[in-house]
Amino acid sequence: MSVENDKPGFLQRLQTKWKLDSLLQVVLVLVVFACTGFTILFIKNPILDFFGVEKGGLVNTVLYLLLVLPLYQIFLLIYGFIFGQFKFFWEKEKQIFRRIRGLFSKKNK
Repeated sequence: MSVENDKPGFLQRLQTKWKLDSLLQVVLVLVVFACTGFTILFIKNPILDFFGVEKGGLVNTVLYLLLVLPLYQIFLLIYGFIFGQFKFFWEKEKQIFRRIRGLFSKKNK
């Protein structure tokens, strides 16, 4: 007895959410995220050690926010280009910048 499952799988849901054309694109986008994460994992500590800050301190957090997070965005674009998904990541970057700009342009009443 077979039970049909009409619920789309994880990759299909990502394809729909991200408005991608194929499951291959979904896999490539996930590979880009993985490569970027591993790259940041390996370069984060040497960058923070270069500045000689204690791990877990306030200065460490500030440097992380000012240096490592922007590097993450840059590496997303680099790996996105390498894996042929630059357009997808560039659109996501523009969305992020619009949201950040919107936070600072709203007037508090």
